[in-house]
Amino acid sequence: NAGTEADVYISVYGERGDTGSRQLLRSQKPKKFLKGQTDIFAVEAVHLGHLYKIIIGHNGLGSGNGWFLAKVVIKDPITDLDYTFLCHRWLDQGQDDANIARELTVTDASTFPGRQELELKREETWAAEKWKFQKGNTLQFYNRLTHGFICLSPDSSVDALGDKKNKYGKVFFMGIYA
Repeated sequence: NAGTEADVYISVYGERGDTGSRQLLRSQKPKKFLKGQTDIFAVEAVHLGHLYKIIIGHNGLGSGNGWFLAKVVIKDPITDLDYTFLCHRWLDQGQDDANIARELTVTDASTFPGRQELELKREETWAAEKWKFQKGNTLQFYNRLTHGFICLSPDSSVDALGDKKNKYGKVFFMGIYA
């Protein structure tokens, strides 16, 4: 009972973005996600650069939906690199920690030489920008499509009427390019 009949989804994250949630539909095997079986799927996506994490899980539907996942290996056809994501855990509401989704990071950081630099840039950016999200600040987003403002106030209210004027004076702006 280590396989699953539930629908399995994966999101792949790389230095250039992510795939969004994708259902794993067609295995090269006649029946997918059986105990002890290795399934192979083709997932079409733009090139994400070096991969650093995935989120994989299932919808919890069907009899025997619990699933023991050993690992996921993603082969990048452009760079010919393999990215390994170890799991060795249950995705089951009745086993382990009862989670049916897992966030897994790439096992070998050497396959992602830019990972440390990317994480450092993220930390530096957050350190420089986090003041904008402190209590008491009003965030005002300008929408170029509507030429109006959306304001997020300190009391958690949202003014999304799209006013054409900046009614808060000198407030930090973040652009929304729709």
